[in-house]
Amino acid sequence: MGQSGDITQLLRAYEGGDRGAFDQMVPLVYEELRRLARRHLRRGPAGRTLDTTGLVHEAYLKLAGHSDLQLKDRGHLIALVACAMRQVLVDRARARLRTKRGGGQPVAELDGEAYPANEPSPEWLVDLDRVLARLRDRDPQLARVFECRFFGGFSEEETAAALGLSLRTAQRAWLRARAWLRAELGSADEGAHGD
Repeated sequence: MGQSGDITQLLRAYEGGDRGAFDQMVPLVYEELRRLARRHLRRGPAGRTLDTTGLVHEAYLKLAGHSDLQLKDRGHLIALVACAMRQVLVDRARARLRTKRGGGQPVAELDGEAYPANEPSPEWLVDLDRVLARLRDRDPQLARVFECRFFGGFSEEETAAALGLSLRTAQRAWLRARAWLRAELGSADEGAHGD
């Protein structure tokens, strides 16, 4: 049986209660997870201490510790890992921000097609995570689409497949999520600069 069939079998075993199936699945998607980690790290702040392998392993540990993890298919697994990687990076950025927040840092754009030319600051990443949490409370689907596209680097088609949405629904959600987050980050930025 091919790798795709192996993953499907392991997903079924995992859903059936075999927690060891998750550990067997990871090597089958390891290279894909490394590509995902490289995308995350390319977009992160300078001076990081985490490399591609470290980010994959930390995301794995984050997910492996959840006993209630539900996996629908390979795309859903990759989307969950993308979210876990984002959480790892945000946690590290928060740890580095125990000192006073820096003002006047350039703001990275929320454009999934063109990565920011300047590296986002840890402050911006923490602000984005805070605002994304508010979006998740308001509309979980928009937040999931944004995570897949922005943090996971998924295409429109990959996002739709991973989340079980139609392509058009994923496209509309991406546009709405970006617009909402832009507005929220803009108002947070104005408040931080005393407007």
